[in-house]
Amino acid sequence: MRTRSNSGVRLDYYQRVVHKLILNHQQPVTGLFPASPHNDHAWIRDNLYCILAVWGLSMAFKKIADQDEDRAKTYELEQSCVKLMRGLLMAMMQQKDKVEKFKSSQNPLDSLHAKYSSATGRTVVKDNEWGHLQIDAISLYLLILAQMTASGLQCVFSLDEVAFIQNLVFYIESAYCTPDYGIWERGDKTNHGLPELNASSIGMAKAALEAMNELDLFGARGGPSSVIHVLADEAQKCQAVLQSMLPRESNSKELDSGLLSIISYPAFAVDDPQLIAKTRDTIVTKLQGKYGCKRFLRDGHKTPKEDPNRLYYEPWELRMFENIECEWPLFFCYLILDYCFQGDKANVSDYSHKLEKIMIRKDDGMKLVPELYSVPPDKADQEQCDPGSQDRIPLGRCPFIWAQSLYILGKLLQEGFLAVGELDPLNRRLCSEKKPDVVVQIVILAEDNEIRDKLLEYDLHVQTITEVAPIEVQPARVLSHLYTYLGRNKKLGLSGRKSRDVGILSTSKLYSLNDRIFAFTPQFSDMKRFYIASDYELMVDILKAEINFLKSSWQNLLGRPLVVLTLNQTYLDQGKIPMAMITTMKKLKSGYINGTRVTLGNLGDFLSTSAITNLSFLGSQEDGYPDRLNPKVQSYLEEHLLKSFSNKVSVLSKPPASRTRSLRRRMSVRGAIKKTRSINVDSETLGMEGEYVGPPVERKPSWLEVDPMVGRSPSPDDTKKMIFTKDTLSITSNAGPSTIEISNEESPSPPKEVNKNIPTIVRNRVTSDSQNLYAETETDELMAMLRETESLDEQGDILQYLVDTHGLDFNTGMLENGKVVTVKDLLKVLYEKACTQKLWGLVRHTAGMLGKRVEDLAKAVTDLLVRQKQITVGMPPNNEHTITAPLPENELRQLIHLAYGDDESTAMLTQELLVYLAMFIRTEPQLFLEMLRLRVGLIIQVMATELSRTMSCDGEEASEYLLNLSPFEMKNLLYHILSGKEFAINSVGRGNFSVVSNKSNRYGKKSQIVLEGQSLQGTIEDTPIVETDRQGQWLRRRRLDGALNRVPRDFYPRVWGVLEKCQGLIIQGKILQPNLTQEMTSGELKFALAVETVLNSIPQPEYRQLVVEALMVLTLVVEYKAVGHLGEMIGVENLVHKANQIFLEDQMRCNGDATLCCAKAPSEVAASGLLVCGGAAGVCQHLYDSAPSGSYGTMTYLARAVASLLAERIPDAAPVQCAIT
Repeated sequence: MRTRSNSGVRLDYYQRVVHKLILNHQQPVTGLFPASPHNDHAWIRDNLYCILAVWGLSMAFKKIADQDEDRAKTYELEQSCVKLMRGLLMAMMQQKDKVEKFKSSQNPLDSLHAKYSSATGRTVVKDNEWGHLQIDAISLYLLILAQMTASGLQCVFSLDEVAFIQNLVFYIESAYCTPDYGIWERGDKTNHGLPELNASSIGMAKAALEAMNELDLFGARGGPSSVIHVLADEAQKCQAVLQSMLPRESNSKELDSGLLSIISYPAFAVDDPQLIAKTRDTIVTKLQGKYGCKRFLRDGHKTPKEDPNRLYYEPWELRMFENIECEWPLFFCYLILDYCFQGDKANVSDYSHKLEKIMIRKDDGMKLVPELYSVPPDKADQEQCDPGSQDRIPLGRCPFIWAQSLYILGKLLQEGFLAVGELDPLNRRLCSEKKPDVVVQIVILAEDNEIRDKLLEYDLHVQTITEVAPIEVQPARVLSHLYTYLGRNKKLGLSGRKSRDVGILSTSKLYSLNDRIFAFTPQFSDMKRFYIASDYELMVDILKAEINFLKSSWQNLLGRPLVVLTLNQTYLDQGKIPMAMITTMKKLKSGYINGTRVTLGNLGDFLSTSAITNLSFLGSQEDGYPDRLNPKVQSYLEEHLLKSFSNKVSVLSKPPASRTRSLRRRMSVRGAIKKTRSINVDSETLGMEGEYVGPPVERKPSWLEVDPMVGRSPSPDDTKKMIFTKDTLSITSNAGPSTIEISNEESPSPPKEVNKNIPTIVRNRVTSDSQNLYAETETDELMAMLRETESLDEQGDILQYLVDTHGLDFNTGMLENGKVVTVKDLLKVLYEKACTQKLWGLVRHTAGMLGKRVEDLAKAVTDLLVRQKQITVGMPPNNEHTITAPLPENELRQLIHLAYGDDESTAMLTQELLVYLAMFIRTEPQLFLEMLRLRVGLIIQVMATELSRTMSCDGEEASEYLLNLSPFEMKNLLYHILSGKEFAINSVGRGNFSVVSNKSNRYGKKSQIVLEGQSLQGTIEDTPIVETDRQGQWLRRRRLDGALNRVPRDFYPRVWGVLEKCQGLIIQGKILQPNLTQEMTSGELKFALAVETVLNSIPQPEYRQLVVEALMVLTLVVEYKAVGHLGEMIGVENLVHKANQIFLEDQMRCNGDATLCCAKAPSEVAASGLLVCGGAAGVCQHLYDSAPSGSYGTMTYLARAVASLLAERIPDAAPVQCAIT
């Protein structure tokens, strides 16, 4: 026998180690590994990590196989891997019903189990006895399965198993919005069994989805039917959420060493090198010790202070685990692999050295990695005072096979038996390398020859839909329907894909089916769906955003993305193609748009450069005809070949019937729509009054309210308004009892526009008695008016009245093609007309009455939530509903409509704004920095206030203007408000406006309707205003930041520091207790939300901002250790009022602006009793309008206020020592 080479001898040694430590424990029947000799439970995750060393060793033997025995060893090791993968597959397939259920319910109780019996593969604990929902474990299974298959192993044997694995892909598809128990099986770190969104699970799912895409599970021997399909957009969603979360792990864990498996081997899920480095550095600095890394901060597992008799912790006891958390050598193994993949030899040897020191030697010389190192009970207190000073003892399993396996892989890599590429045959490690720029291909198709010829006039050559044959063009919804056939399997009872959503990445490919080729238009251009799609300017804007999105997200996909757009009659504006579209097409033709390379051409030219996916899964495999189309698909496609849309109802265009004009009748209907509005804004009173809380009309009766009729003497301004308000008669003369009833019950704000904005909840109560007399007799007359009036607004009022009195399904007595026409049918026609005539206020209102919903509403809300933003809808302060977890579409709609009552327009506007916010957070996440909660009601109010400021009109006109903005302008206005840019308003005729960015501070005088009369100080009109923009600028900034809940950087961790040093902070009567610091770490999202909830109880946005500034001054006192302790509770608002007092004293001393309103001698102030300038919460308007810095800045005054507070506290009493801590 030949002598073995050195490498052979060394590998034989590793084979003995692997055999003894790992393979000896593999169960011969199921192939699974038990957790320990005394516990036969097999965890999916641990089993997968255990087998990695076996797989690595098999590949090392394959390379030196110079003798038959070596080939045999290779095969034997490979088959152990296959045996384990199949053992796990069989265990999961026995729970196939759960997979089916979970796809639609996402309920933790319907999830696959996290552990099985290693002897039988059956379940070992009940659904509710364990945190089974661990998306990272199932994802890890799919990822390793993909890598092993790519390396040449065959683990999947039949098409039924392929179908099951395709359904596992659907199971993890929604990882980006599914809270689970995560890698440590505990969810929230108090271990009360609350699942949360975990970055480590999302990252693993992203890696699995990318690895599985287009993978043939039968390896080189497979065909089209054994290929797994993944919609690229699902992985992209995980990617976006992951980027927004890192280095945070979840709401309760600000950091977790488990993330090492995401940023490096095995997942390689992050493609931004800076984010990878940031996450690694944060883990190393905050969690690494001599004996490994802590799993996360305040992890009580196996620490000496943990109570072993219960599983969970009380929130207040988490503090006692600080600095004594156990350290896990496992993470040194991850770091060694990470640096091997980077080729960083210095760090590899550094960490290997650290690891060797803490490994435990057995008698036979084998080194073992223990599970964890804990502080001995008698040394816990010293360790807490001086972290890292005490020696620790190994606890738990030894060897810890998960870590041992990774250690062996590291050794094989270091000694050159394996190359990194062999452990990663799918090349996932390259995803953070720089790629060449993506070129987006764009095809524009005309619906018919007429549109094609119109484009030709502008030298734009396009084809019509019929000319691109044999390629068929279909809307995205056809693709989403076809995908529901993927993964169906009758034998296993699996129903295919559930989600209906197909994103831009999926529609940017071509699809082949037998010998046909399909192109799909993107989902956003589908006219059938929602009114946003009929605003061509917005469509152009979304197109630009999507092209930009393709540039950044197409990186790891094949071919070039292809966007196919169709132009149809609805986009024409009075028979012409709108200029906005022409200019965009010319830009596309030039080859660059907003920094992205594009190429505009014909479909045929792009066949060779686009990705083509084979839709082979539409065949009838299960019936034995894989080459024939499934008959259901066949009939669906025949039905859906583009039809013409000519079956329009022509009811409202009938010739006028009789000419009897009933003026009396018309007056009682006019304004029916307006009565439902609830945006209530006035520049003088947006949260500017002492007694009444918050701008909007409350809809819940509240005993805190001052009776609006008596609450305060109306200022002359208000009485002026009351006279001009329509329907005021009923209030002054008590003629309409029903109206009075409602206003008392609803308790609206002080009489501004008293009955204009009362949301009419009890609709029929509002129609006064006199009207009810006519109701029955005059329906015919109404119908006659409906036919004869040309104005759509009037038609809207009539229909609104009909709905109020008779309901949507009321039979109007008209017939169309022999069918009865209901009010709802008329509304639909009106809605379509309003869309084509671009009357957006009416469009929004009718859309609301018809119960239309934004298609992507649930998706938009989810997009915001998963990026750790909470959302509130409804008008603050009494009607806000907070959304903290993703909800299904219909529940969201109910919640929004509940929040706004009968105000359909604002409810629709809220849905619309949520979609825009989601677009922005996808494309420009930096706009949302330091914002935790998006309060849509407040944002709507600020938008209206800003309009009333720029257009110098009163609140009611402003809210009319707001509701009439086109979707594009609405999105634009929202953008300007989020980014804090200055803007002006242009009139575009036909009552439409456009929002323009203001480069300079001075407006051009030409077309802009910016009347320079009214600055924000609506009441100080007698002072000459020179530069309107400067004055009111800081007040406006504070108001915007307050409404958007913006706070300075690191604000919440700094407040945590203040809480450590005092006995509580009081804001608006609510107390932030110092025990919050016991329960939560400073960087924890849960802590930030607790502080934010208290701040949100302040109704006036600018006052809230001053409170935030006051807290910042307190944090500086603590950070610069000006005092050892701040003493008892601090009333933050007292600081603001103290600062206001010092400010007014200064103003009187130097005779400043404020002497005109608040800075007066006490005798004068007492006489008027009110703040003259109407500043919020009793603080002078001029203080709100001071810049933060400078000797007269707000920070100066707040600092002086804090100094006086400390002066009162410090000399008298020594700092109070709290006995409990």
